[in-house]
Order: sequence, then structure tokens, then C-alpha cells
Amino acid sequence: MIVVAVVVVHGYLWWRLVRASTTPGSRPRRVLTWVLVILAAVMVVTFGGSRLGLGMDVERVVAWPGYLWLAVMFYLFVFGLVMEVPRAVATFVTSRRRRAAETAVPAGRAEEETAPVDEVVLAGAAAGGGAAAHGTATTGRPAAEGAAADAPAIDRRLFISRTASAVVTVGALATVGYGVSRALGDPVIERVPIRLPRLDPRMSGLRIAVVSDIHLGPLSGRGHTERIVRMINGLQADAVTIVGDLVDGTVAELGRLATPLGSLESRYGAYFVTGNHEYYTAGGPQEWIEELRSLGVRPLLNERVEIRHAGAVLDLAGVNDLNGVPSGDGPDLDRALGGRDANRPVVLMAHQPVQVTQAAAHGVDLQLSGHTHGGQMAPFNLLVPLQQPVVAGLASVPRTGGGDTQVYVTRGAGFWGPPVRVGAPPEITLIELRA
Repeated sequence: MIVVAVVVVHGYLWWRLVRASTTPGSRPRRVLTWVLVILAAVMVVTFGGSRLGLGMDVERVVAWPGYLWLAVMFYLFVFGLVMEVPRAVATFVTSRRRRAAETAVPAGRAEEETAPVDEVVLAGAAAGGGAAAHGTATTGRPAAEGAAADAPAIDRRLFISRTASAVVTVGALATVGYGVSRALGDPVIERVPIRLPRLDPRMSGLRIAVVSDIHLGPLSGRGHTERIVRMINGLQADAVTIVGDLVDGTVAELGRLATPLGSLESRYGAYFVTGNHEYYTAGGPQEWIEELRSLGVRPLLNERVEIRHAGAVLDLAGVNDLNGVPSGDGPDLDRALGGRDANRPVVLMAHQPVQVTQAAAHGVDLQLSGHTHGGQMAPFNLLVPLQQPVVAGLASVPRTGGGDTQVYVTRGAGFWGPPVRVGAPPEITLIELRA
């Protein structure tokens, strides 16, 4: 399916940006065609790097051009579709003007184009020309004028195509350039107060730092993790929650990049739950669970801990990601929440927002999630609701037993695939619970 999509999109780009704006057999057409073919091949290698066993060092080399081209290709496609309407209008207007020019006959033009034989003979004699036959003769002007009329029309069509291609290309490159600066820049600190009706007033003001989708991988370095840790520590949170999708590789490949997580600071500790990408790694999630434990980050594997603050208690629970279901390692809310005091509030860490339905059925007060990246590259944010109930921010669903289960979806501090974020800047969240 992915290969088909890649072929279709590249075919469209060639048709609209190359074929329509170059002449047949020209050198620009040949060069641009080969450029598209090469970039498509690099992108395929980038996606299949881990499956081909290329190794992280090779993946780092091909990932930058491959993923950047993926972003450029996507926005070329988007801008190309947007330009179809003005392109069609301009082409229609040009065609109408051409047809009008071809059918219009200026006054007296027929008399200029035909003349008696005598006039032709006299004109030929005066010019030193040869003999002429009786009847009427044409001057040859219509053919010349027709050719002259056709040429500008062809030039105008080519001009329209080249102008549209230029607009599409500049728009795509500018958008990707902006997106790269956002993705590689500092995450935005979102401070979000959330009221929990069942929260003990003594716990009002408890601060929880939320970060997800850090996505350590071939395009990120140790500095990416160090910056996130530095920013979280600057928030002076009471607890830190890492809500899945920490890595895109094995401990052997990326362990060095995760080391700064051992420097996270908070009053009641740092906690982690798995995301779907932990299950995509060659070594599976277990090796990362052990690695994080060694760094002082506690994984919550369908379990909970008690946060005791100012004489009051809050349950902080965590469940595995849905992608663990095929291997028997999926979420288990009964295990995570069973036997607890139902009169006190519970905050649940669950990577995917879609898990909030089950959370509400189990009486959860607040769910912390990630996964969506806020869409990462607009207009993908319009497609996220097809799979997840919340794209980003705070929402609520009816809770079993009365009230609502609130869910906060963070946009994530990293990126997956292209190092590009458009309309969804990276985020670290500081939630302040209020009674």
C-alpha cells in the first residue's frame, strides 16, 4: 500500500511539475525525471533501513535526505492539489481567448486576403514577379497570422504551468523549512491547570510534568534528550511522566542517547509506560524497561503507585500500549486499578488517547496520553480523528458512576519520520491539579 502511494504521488509530481513545465526531449525534463526517481529510491531505502539490516550508522546517512524528501514530497502534493483550481481557471480563460481570436474576422479582412487577377499581376509585375492565372488569388497572410496567433497561446499555457510549478515548489520548500525549525527547536512549555472533583484539597497544586513521543532515533542526538531533561527539571515538577514512544531502535543502538534521563529531577519520581514504537524495535520493549529502571525511571506495567502529598493520596497508574496485545503484553486496567480505594482520584498513563473509553469505564479521573503528535504535519491533524478521539489538548468523556474522565493529549517532544512539525510544535506539559 505504501509503495503504491509513493508511486502514485511521484507520478503526479512528474506529471504536474516536470512534464507540464518542460518540453519533450529537453534536458531539464530528463534531469528532473531522474532526480525524482533517485529521491523516491532514497526514501524507500530510508523506510526499509532497519528491515534491510543496514545498521544505525547507515540509517543516519540516508535518513536525513530520505525523510526530508518525504516532507517536501508531501507538501508538493498538497500545494499541487491546491493549485489545481487556479491552474484550471487560468487555462480555461487562455483557451477561450485563443478560440475567440481564431474565430474573429476583422472588418475588410476578406477583401485584403483576396484580389482580382489584374491587381495581382500588376503587383507581381511591379515587384518583378512572374505570371498569374485568371480568377482570384490569396496573399498567404492567413497562414502566417494563424501561426503567429498560435505561438503566444502555446507560450501562455507553458507560462501558466511553470508559474504554478514555481508557486508549488516555493510553497513546499518554505513550509518544510519552517517545519524543520520548529521540530528541531525547543519544545513549547504548556502549563495546564486541571480540576479533579475528587481531588483532596490538600493535594491542590500538585504538578505533573508530561512528556511523550521523544522518539530517540537516527535523526536525534544526545543533545535532544539533554535539552528535554533540562527543560523538565526547570519546571520543578512533583512527578514526571513519560507517556510512551521514547525510542525507535534498540538499547545497543540508542542507549547512549537515553542516558540523560537518569538526571530527571522530581519530588515523587519519574515514571514510564510503553508506546507502540517500543514494540516495533528489534529487541522489543523489555530491554528498554530494564534500561530505564537502571536510570532511575520506573516503568508502570499495568500497575500503579501511591503519590502521598501533604497528607493526602493520589493513585498514579500506567498501562501497556495496545500494540502489546498480539504478544500477550497489552493493557490490563483490571490489574492496574483493581483493589484500590475508589474514593480517591486516579491519574492514568496510557500512550494512546483511544484508551480513554476503557479508562472511563474503570472510573479514571484523568488520563495522560500522547501518540498523535498533534498531527505533526498539517493537514494530517484532520486525519487523526479517524483513529483517535482527541488530537491534542484537554477533553473529557462520560465516566462510569457519574462525572467525567478527562484526557490530556500532549503533542510530544520529538518527531517521527521527517524532522518537520507544521501546526503542531513540540511540547512538554506541566499539569497542575486543582481540587
